[in-house]
Amino acid sequence: MIGVPLLMLLASVLAASEARAGEELLDKPAAEWEVTHWINSPPLSLGDLRGRVVLVRWWTAPDCPFCAASAPTLNDLDRRYRDQGLTIVGFYHHKADSPLDPAAVERHAARFGFRFPLAIDAEWKTLHRWWLDQAGEGDRKWTSVSFLIDARGIVRYIHPGGRYAPGESEARALEERILELLKRPGD
Repeated sequence: MIGVPLLMLLASVLAASEARAGEELLDKPAAEWEVTHWINSPPLSLGDLRGRVVLVRWWTAPDCPFCAASAPTLNDLDRRYRDQGLTIVGFYHHKADSPLDPAAVERHAARFGFRFPLAIDAEWKTLHRWWLDQAGEGDRKWTSVSFLIDARGIVRYIHPGGRYAPGESEARALEERILELLKRPGD
């Protein structure tokens, strides 16, 4: 039987490892995305958003508890910081056994209350190029990854996946990083 102190040590080591996930991608330009079927917006390119801070979040539904838990935080960040220079872009990646149905994606987005631009990352092309294929050791546990990109298109922060629910430390850390980038537009 493993003692509580050992379990706590193991949990902190795993958390530290996840926190470093993707650090090799920081301070580099974000690649253009390859997505289809835009919702809540005409098609956008990363170049269209130059001059704005961009938060890209991959999500899926209906069975992703991490996406459902993070939806209120995304909606709150969009509502509070959109007019200050933040654009949230959600990329849906289909995980269900059923065929991809864009109308179902639109219904899920409405259920989550998403009003920011959304697109479908068909065949996970951008998710692979930005995240899954970038792993040195091929160990990316989450597909609900988030990238925070500055006004010049440089990746400044990566949340490696899972959730950032309202009031939790992960959500507060993300908001702090957004505020830092909003204070230095065009930097």
